Amino acid sequence: MTKSALQPTLDVSAVRNDFPILGKPLAEGRPLIYLDNGATTQKPQCVIDKVTECYENYNANVHRGVHTLGDQVTTELENARETVQNLLNTAAVEEVIFTAGTTAAINLVAHGWARKFLSAGDEILVNLMEHHANLVPWQQAAAATGATLRYLPLTPDGRLDLTRLDEVLTEKTKLVAVTGMSNVLGTINPIDELARRAHAVGAVILVDGAQSVPHQPVDVQASDIDFLAFSGHKIYGPTGIGVLYGKAALLNAMDPFLGGGNMIRYVYEDRFEPADLPAKFEAGTLPIAQAIALGTAIDYVTDLGFEAIAAQEHQLTVRAQERLAEIPGLRIFGPAPEHKGSIVSFAVEGLHSHDMGELLDRKGVEIRVGHHCTMPLHDWLQVSSTSRASFAFYNTLEEVDALAEAILYARKVFRLA
Repeated sequence: MTKSALQPTLDVSAVRNDFPILGKPLAEGRPLIYLDNGATTQKPQCVIDKVTECYENYNANVHRGVHTLGDQVTTELENARETVQNLLNTAAVEEVIFTAGTTAAINLVAHGWARKFLSAGDEILVNLMEHHANLVPWQQAAAATGATLRYLPLTPDGRLDLTRLDEVLTEKTKLVAVTGMSNVLGTINPIDELARRAHAVGAVILVDGAQSVPHQPVDVQASDIDFLAFSGHKIYGPTGIGVLYGKAALLNAMDPFLGGGNMIRYVYEDRFEPADLPAKFEAGTLPIAQAIALGTAIDYVTDLGFEAIAAQEHQLTVRAQERLAEIPGLRIFGPAPEHKGSIVSFAVEGLHSHDMGELLDRKGVEIRVGHHCTMPLHDWLQVSSTSRASFAFYNTLEEVDALAEAILYARKVFRLA
């Protein structure tokens, strides 16, 4: 089914009641119009309650004590791990590693896999739309190993130019690092095809799922993904918790990134034996309550249904592109709505994005401004910064219209023709 064929099925008014912050006015009684979901999403009451429940009822460290609280909190955490397994359809629950977030998960692979298995002459394939978190670790790994970064070109509308793939994906390629959905352009990338093409030359693929996992179903086995990272706070869960998925064979071959408690089987005076997965990569005390509440957030989203979420968000994106395209001097970046997720980034001639953000805030419209941790992409776009509206299923068409009206207000303040 195409996006255009989807029809919204969410009761958005009812859903909004699940999020306490959405009903709280800003200063001077302005209603909150929160359109910065690409940075972090708001939290439903059930997630907030789960964090409180953990601290009030079974606060203890996991995998440590044999007492009642320790057993209960460990059970809750491992239940959350199974929830992540079901979300991603991993082959084994041990392939789910809890991390501090997407950035930590990607760095884990860059240190534990890339620095061990890459050498001079090898190549890492990236592209200009990547977040710094999926670019800088590979720059560091290349510098440490002698490997080289190659870039897959983009099309003029901000999609991967697959007609150029054979030029940069060769038998020298050992890793393809790609975002599932651009945090600026909104571009949804063809992960299945990229995985197939990467494996055909003997490379592995790592997917930055920070933006894509909250908006669309992911099946790592069906897509044959080797590594995938995402953050809890972008899928309506707490901050400070994320996930690295990796195929068991790859994780077992990697070196641990951090050393310390819980990641060892045995320590001798001169060496150590790492623990089995997933403990091998979970040194120290995890963000326990956050991991448990991530499971609650995932349950909440899956109960709503990704098809319904996609339909609602696509409708918002289409309306935003239509309304913003009517505004004089405004340039929208990225492909048409049928090729993108719920992100619309733009610039208005004669108006800096920081001024845009401050003026929209006067109207209660919260967006993101700046380079969005994608400096190479902004250099390619030939702009220093952009304004980004990013939508969630709890946003409304009326809020999109308010965004357009607020931009017109900003143009009026700056007396733009």
